[in-house]
Amino acid sequence: MALTSVTNVIRTKLDVRNFSQKDVSWEDKVSILDAGRMAGSGMNSQHWRFILLDKREDLQKLADLSITGKWVSGANFAVVVLTDSRYAWHLLDAGRAITNMMLEAWSRGIVSCICTGYNEEALRNWLKIPPNLAIAGFIGFGYPVKRIIGRKNRLPLEQIAYYGRFGEPLRK
Repeated sequence: MALTSVTNVIRTKLDVRNFSQKDVSWEDKVSILDAGRMAGSGMNSQHWRFILLDKREDLQKLADLSITGKWVSGANFAVVVLTDSRYAWHLLDAGRAITNMMLEAWSRGIVSCICTGYNEEALRNWLKIPPNLAIAGFIGFGYPVKRIIGRKNRLPLEQIAYYGRFGEPLRK
């Protein structure tokens, strides 16, 4: 039963950049952060760090420092994801944590979108991010403005997956 639920979340989750004014509970915010904490990491280093921003003025400042994420000003909260760049796999680990958080949010009816375009120096100075941590990006979260039906437009599996060697078709 749980596998079906996870499969449904993966198959229906969409990126959404428009949020309603409905507040997300503190419990849901913490559960979403905890989902990031539960992600795997290379050598179990658990080097990611998360900064939760949920004050309206902080979300506006995050939008102002963004190149591609102006929409975050309308989110209910955002999470800035940091990693230790000494690890060659640090961005992979960030992606694992981000995915966990976004899927946990979707399972609770909370939508999200990731942003990786921002003024790094200004963001680092504003949030007092230590120099040894890389900014992997941020995710904006909130409830959708309208009901979302999770229909994805994806290429068929046969066009992107191969068997044994690149270009060899999958067996049916």
